[in-house]
Amino acid sequence: MDVPQHPPEPIAGRGMSRGLILLFAVATGQAVASNYLAQPLLDTLRDQFGVTAAVAGLIVTTAQIGYAAGLILLLPLGDLLERRRLITTLAAVTVAGLAAAAVAPSIGFFVAAAAVVGLTSVMAQVLVPFAATLASESERGRVVGDVMSGLILGILLARTFSGLVSQAAGWRTVYAVAAALMLVQAVVLYVKLPRYRQSAGLAYPRLLASILDIARGEPVLRRRALYGVFSFATFSVLWSTLAFLLAGPHFGYGDGIIGLFGLVGAAGALTASVVGRYTDRGWTYWLTGGSCLLMLAGFGALWLGRESLPLLLLGIVVLDVGSQGVHISNQSEIYRLRPEARNRINAFYMTSCFAGAAAGSAAAAFAYGTWGWAGACALGGLVSLASVVRWVTDRQRPPAQREPFCEADPPA
Repeated sequence: MDVPQHPPEPIAGRGMSRGLILLFAVATGQAVASNYLAQPLLDTLRDQFGVTAAVAGLIVTTAQIGYAAGLILLLPLGDLLERRRLITTLAAVTVAGLAAAAVAPSIGFFVAAAAVVGLTSVMAQVLVPFAATLASESERGRVVGDVMSGLILGILLARTFSGLVSQAAGWRTVYAVAAALMLVQAVVLYVKLPRYRQSAGLAYPRLLASILDIARGEPVLRRRALYGVFSFATFSVLWSTLAFLLAGPHFGYGDGIIGLFGLVGAAGALTASVVGRYTDRGWTYWLTGGSCLLMLAGFGALWLGRESLPLLLLGIVVLDVGSQGVHISNQSEIYRLRPEARNRINAFYMTSCFAGAAAGSAAAAFAYGTWGWAGACALGGLVSLASVVRWVTDRQRPPAQREPFCEADPPA
């Protein structure tokens, strides 16, 4: 029997072809999309399983907690195992989780399946530092931005796909089709993805313990992780409650229309590529501050848009651009640290981010259930304000303690 021929093992830092970048972007987007299929379906799932809005909102929280667990337990394996094998194994288990969600007989079974999908869709975060490793120094920000554009589009298109398919063929079909597409993706990745292994030379327990050692030794990583907590929490506050507002008495939209709102955030995907290019030129600090201010302004527009569709759409765009701008700025900085430990660095950073996302979705479910849309917007505004305060505080640090900017890195 013929053995599939894989591309030769790449050399770190030599650069990536456009085709390889596209493969990474598509695979990353599809992986992360699996974790966001439920968001436009929350009102439908609430009716299907006969639970409250708060309980339905916890579906998102559980998925985020599963993702955070995957970041802690699975992502560091990228610094130990061969990357292609790790990525395709995670894809195969994601297929199983999606298939289980499609046939879930109860809310408990569905939540368990969502946790599995969240755990293994962390393959997206194995792909991003892998791309950063293969990229040359001068193009790293651009490559990360391009791959992250795929990730962001995956999140946004997941909502649109989920809403339209649910309206046309039911919510179970959403998960059945997603399982089939992920199976195809797993095969493509096995055949096309380059082999690469850079072992940290540590046993698994020591590998996990070294994450905290790295975080203690890298103040930039800790600072950027806090920004990540804020940006992911604000993002989660919006998308954990928006479906309830849109399905409510003022708008009265169904799953299909609610899913289309994911497309409104496509500006965030365009932001990723642009921000990535400017971080190569050393503008990270100012991009971070501007993005934090956009998050705050976005929640102001969202609050005003509770009965105004144009203002609601404006708020979604502004918030998505701001939150993604913070995220790409963060990644461009942390991937400059310790090339031999990028997966563990990403594990600490993304675990922090998804802890923020889980806290944001849980708090948003409570705020919306207690005070409605105004409560959710107030919560998001407070978190955004905290990120602005943090940025202003960073500005007061002596230059040696801050990320270099402007002349620090040569233009790409």
